[in-house]
Amino acid sequence: MLKVGLTGGIGAGKSEVSRLLVGHGAVLIDADRIAREVVAPGTPGLAAVAEAFGPEVLAADGSLDRPKLGSIVFADPERLAVLNSIVHPLVGARSRELENSAADDAVVVHDVPLLAENALAPLYDVVVVVDAAPETQLDRLTRLRGMTEEDARARMAAQATREKRLEIADIVIDNDVPLDALQRRVGEVWADLVRRAQASGTNEWNASSK
Repeated sequence: MLKVGLTGGIGAGKSEVSRLLVGHGAVLIDADRIAREVVAPGTPGLAAVAEAFGPEVLAADGSLDRPKLGSIVFADPERLAVLNSIVHPLVGARSRELENSAADDAVVVHDVPLLAENALAPLYDVVVVVDAAPETQLDRLTRLRGMTEEDARARMAAQATREKRLEIADIVIDNDVPLDALQRRVGEVWADLVRRAQASGTNEWNASSK
């Protein structure tokens, strides 16, 4: 098994890259999706968030009011750290369960938005960073996601810098390119990951046979 950490700044296009990798055969473990699951109505995670931030972060139906919570934490690093201390251990536990259920020869891609921020690079065999210029991120967030420029900048500022992400990268995917160029680059990266997975499997077999 090859464990890949996939990350990138908000608006960099990481979700598109993960979709393309799944199309090639990757097993995807999506931290964002799991983060939603662990604070679903009725979960201990949601109860802990409501206790930490108050009932105003709950919608009328009892689910998490994500825009409300986001407006609280993304402008306040201390409150964001509190939220992360609740959610991240739950996400980590569920991610390990899913990884353990994958095939021995799988390329398992962990889609982790805050990989750099939480110093998680050592957990993975390979770190892939999807990179885009801050101007590109801002344009995508305001034009495609409908964020205000103020909200978009606040969310970008709450993440690691572009330089910090690139420092931990084993592989960089430039996403300041047209879709066809991105597809070609992801195909090249997939071939590289498969080669690494095969080499890892051979090394493990040789070690176990000694």
